[in-house]
Amino acid sequence: MSYVDEVIAKVIEQNPAEPEFHQAVTEVLESLRPVIEANEEAYKKDALLERIVNPERQFKFRVPWVDDKGQVQVNTGYRVQFNSAIGPYKGGLRFHPSVNLGIIKFLGFEQIFKNSLTGLPIGGGKGGSDFDPKGKSDREVMAFCQSFMTELCKYIGADTDVPAGDIGVGGREIGYMFGQYKRIRGLYEGVLTGKGLTFGGSLVRTEATGYGLLYITEELFKDHGETLEGKTAVVSGAGNVAIYAIQKAHQLGAKVVTCSDSTGWIYDPEGIDVELLKEVKEVKRARLTEYAAARPSAEYHEGRGVWQIPCDVALPCATQNELHLDDAKQLVANGCKAVCEGANMPTTIDATKYLQENGVWFIGGKASNAGGVATSALEMSQNSERLSWTFEEVDKKLKDIMVNIYHNIDDAAKRYGCEGDYVVGANIAGFEKVAEAMTAQGIC
Repeated sequence: MSYVDEVIAKVIEQNPAEPEFHQAVTEVLESLRPVIEANEEAYKKDALLERIVNPERQFKFRVPWVDDKGQVQVNTGYRVQFNSAIGPYKGGLRFHPSVNLGIIKFLGFEQIFKNSLTGLPIGGGKGGSDFDPKGKSDREVMAFCQSFMTELCKYIGADTDVPAGDIGVGGREIGYMFGQYKRIRGLYEGVLTGKGLTFGGSLVRTEATGYGLLYITEELFKDHGETLEGKTAVVSGAGNVAIYAIQKAHQLGAKVVTCSDSTGWIYDPEGIDVELLKEVKEVKRARLTEYAAARPSAEYHEGRGVWQIPCDVALPCATQNELHLDDAKQLVANGCKAVCEGANMPTTIDATKYLQENGVWFIGGKASNAGGVATSALEMSQNSERLSWTFEEVDKKLKDIMVNIYHNIDDAAKRYGCEGDYVVGANIAGFEKVAEAMTAQGIC
């Protein structure tokens, strides 16, 4: 049995009932075979892979809070500090009923390589809770966030671990948590990113993941002698990533005709109205049925279905494992040229392989959704300097980072004889930097 197979088998055995984590580790290590086989003796002697697939530490804690009826509720909180070889732990907090330790570990493991790809000094981590902010009052959300941070504040800091937002955690939640951290620790520091502009936040942070996704997609098309101008795109999701991916796609000349939420999806052949979508999702926090009711050209459909719409480029921006093999077959049949992931691991492994085997340009989320964490790191830099950069300054840095990521993953794939395989390229480029740092720092 090869070293890669040994480690994958150990991960599955030692982390039962965590399928998302198994999937993430398998996908990464399988794609790293050429690198690992070239260095197998040294890596095995140092147990490098065993160390990289095991978090440096992980925390699980209860979060008691009082709802508006005076009833005490209890949720579970998590923080996984996965790898600090190249910098402080960096990764979002997700508040969603589906959150469990396996999902947080999968996200934290992916974050190691994504953060490495940005070229910035940030390690990998992730956290969250099974708390659902939907349907809760502002007071209830504040009560939960303050209780959550009362425990989390013991383990984080500007030079230790800097969480950010993720699904269910936006500016409101970050603000409540930052206030509680400051209150308990007595420190005004850049311990969270995604903060409001009045207390240390960065311009472009809200737009960063969606904008970054389109910057790398634009570079992909440019590298193949094409442009996004006049292309039709389908997007899943209707949260922060999806909204700003749609906005930037329109700015680059593409037309986005779909979006979705947890109950259904919209097909708008005239192109998604971004301002209306923002009103429905960011202001009213409502379902997409309200978008359809206000937009005569839009069709609302229950369930899943965005991938059946003919397109040139597909941008999954909702959640993990949302694009299945049947969806991939539909995209190929409809002539889709590219799939670039805005969410974390939204495409199943068999769907990814089918897309690649059928000539679709595919960039995985480690590379294509790295714009969010890249801009979080830029926020950290501004906090350290006690400065605020202009929108144009941050946006230019973001675009430069995403363009560099594309060329780094392209070059890494070519070096190992896998030209055009951007998944392998991203994993290799991210892994090499982390492995070198871990080796230089000794067994720790």
